Amino acid sequence: MTEPRGSALGHRLAGRDLTAAPDALNLLESSASADSADRQDLLRATSPAVLGYEPAGHVVGITGPPGAGKSTLISVLVRELRAANRSVAVIAVDPSSKRSGGSLLGDRARIDFDPADKNLLIRSMATGDRLGGLARPTRDAAAALSAAYDVVIVETVGVGQSETEIADIADTVCVVVQPASGDALQFIKSGIMEIPDVLVVTKADLGQIAQRARRDLHSALRSLGATKTSVVAVSSVPPASGITDLIDAVDAHAESVDLATERAGRRRAQALTEFAEEHGRKGMTALGGRRAAVKEVKTLDPTLDVPQMVAELLRRAEA
Repeated sequence: MTEPRGSALGHRLAGRDLTAAPDALNLLESSASADSADRQDLLRATSPAVLGYEPAGHVVGITGPPGAGKSTLISVLVRELRAANRSVAVIAVDPSSKRSGGSLLGDRARIDFDPADKNLLIRSMATGDRLGGLARPTRDAAAALSAAYDVVIVETVGVGQSETEIADIADTVCVVVQPASGDALQFIKSGIMEIPDVLVVTKADLGQIAQRARRDLHSALRSLGATKTSVVAVSSVPPASGITDLIDAVDAHAESVDLATERAGRRRAQALTEFAEEHGRKGMTALGGRRAAVKEVKTLDPTLDVPQMVAELLRRAEA
């Protein structure tokens, strides 16, 4: 008997068959109702409940205002990671075209990469109808690809909602800023922007301006008690500098947290959000209201994938 398409793709990813990734992403991006069961099968096959462990891939979110140099930085970062023999998937999240629904800016085109490299995947994905945020396919893709790749990079544009939402799917969040822009400093002080795990100051080749920005950000973080956030100055201009420091900071953050607990918490939070979106006030009332629903979701099996958690919440609401 032929294995269902979603399960087959999920098992291939779990076996680190990177050739399955493009088809898996096509399935996760499909909005066809006929593909719904396959999408859920794929996510289930790459979930901790089926794998028996948390996927080992490190999900790194990279965000920041337009023009900060994210795509150029990612090009150099990917090169360094591949030189260290780490497989890499990059999801570049772009605004959606109103006409086609696809990604509009095509950030993939701005990232320099070797198309012949079989251990590297770069894919542009649209935000869908989520203004400034992350569409469900992006969240699902990051989770599924982490079962196959050593590093999964998710790039988004801007700060605010997208920066907040990247923290919901990434193990480590890096915010990229330019020297002398002042935006990140003001956003952090005012509370508009969440404190990231790593702050990256680009254009370190500018010398004193970049170092001053780095010192100012360090001071702002200390004043807020965020002493664990790393501030790294990098330059993507050949010869690139600071990239190894950035990788070390990202890896150090991953080692400093309990990823299994962090990911389980994010899956539960996302399940509750999706349950509320799908079933509205009636569904939340059936769970006893918002506070009761928050307590209920904390009792769910932490190894389940998000669709399974949503299904379990619905079962409990209907009981």
